[in-house]
Amino acid sequence: MTASSPPTIALVAGELSGDLLGAALIQALRERFPQARFYGVAGPRMVAAGCEAIDSIEALSVMGIAEVLPALPRLFKLRARLVERFAADRPDIVIGIDAPDFNLGLERRLRDRGLRTAHFVSPTVWAWRSGRVKGIVRSVDLLLCLFPFEPAFYAEQIRQRALDTRRPFDATYVGHPLADELDARTPPEQARAALGLDGRGPVLAVLPGSRGSELRYLGEPFVQTAQWLSSRVPGLRFVTPIAKPSLREGMQKTIAELAPGLDWTLVDGRSREVMQAADAVLIASGTATLECLLLGRPMVVAYKGSPLTAWLMLKAGLLKVDHVSLPNLLGETPTVPELLQDEAVPEKLGQQLLPLLTDAAARARQLDEFDRIRERLRCCAAARAADAVAALLARSGV
Repeated sequence: MTASSPPTIALVAGELSGDLLGAALIQALRERFPQARFYGVAGPRMVAAGCEAIDSIEALSVMGIAEVLPALPRLFKLRARLVERFAADRPDIVIGIDAPDFNLGLERRLRDRGLRTAHFVSPTVWAWRSGRVKGIVRSVDLLLCLFPFEPAFYAEQIRQRALDTRRPFDATYVGHPLADELDARTPPEQARAALGLDGRGPVLAVLPGSRGSELRYLGEPFVQTAQWLSSRVPGLRFVTPIAKPSLREGMQKTIAELAPGLDWTLVDGRSREVMQAADAVLIASGTATLECLLLGRPMVVAYKGSPLTAWLMLKAGLLKVDHVSLPNLLGETPTVPELLQDEAVPEKLGQQLLPLLTDAAARARQLDEFDRIRERLRCCAAARAADAVAALLARSGV
């Protein structure tokens, strides 16, 4: 394109969280480039924001070390197709959003072919596999960081490892778009009315995850935890958002087998409203824990995966941090209970949830820390990310 023509921006998003970030970025970029063309691997929110989908975000929705192995041939073919497509199209910039194991390889191949590349969301190199910093520096011109400590971490890693930065690399903190978007002030009663739930009795939101593998490992202990709590909290009701239709049958079957007498509502999507409707949340480790924090709801976090994944992460030393949930990683004081693998059993989960449903002081300990984190992350992130992308394009003569 010429300096006077609108840019063409390719995006490749992975996971539902990537769809949210991509949509916010597209909207902010559209304000700067009203005639820009957006296309790539997109989810429904990105499409609604004006991105032409050449493949579905579902193609990259794979998590876990053992779980991803069967999908590798398909993922390699998809990446090869995208390399050919973008190398031929020559968009002005290619922006990978999350899905680092897929996108960084794609970005490196495209950057080697002379395309500008950016990556939105730093991989968790500060938590595990810090050696990936070398590949990130090689793969992208611009890294958009969601958390304030990340640019300094990259600068220190580049210094310690004496990495080659002759090709420009910029790690920029932009904040988190969700911190700008989500409101902790919505009362549970308002969200319950929107979901068609009546106002009687306490509510626990149960979120075993948005992937089939998460439901397979966490569905049963989460439902059993609900059964454990139901005998201790009079009138307790349960509500679960179903991320995609294919997961509904599995959740219904688990509830019918393990807790058939409970007052349980399944909602298609609308995970944020479900969390807002709750007094407390039982949730799988992941980006949704940050949404829960920003919505101002206390939580207990669990993770359970294949034995191989668990061994590599917890026993073989791949995990380099003491906590896995974003609220604990971002807070000055860890306040969210985390139960991982063999610890994620009904009685232990229930014992951690019980005070969040019955004790105002226990709830306040989490929520006060959540308020402090929210203020640090709220800084017009989508606009700052769009400014950084626009600046890169301007430096390149676009």
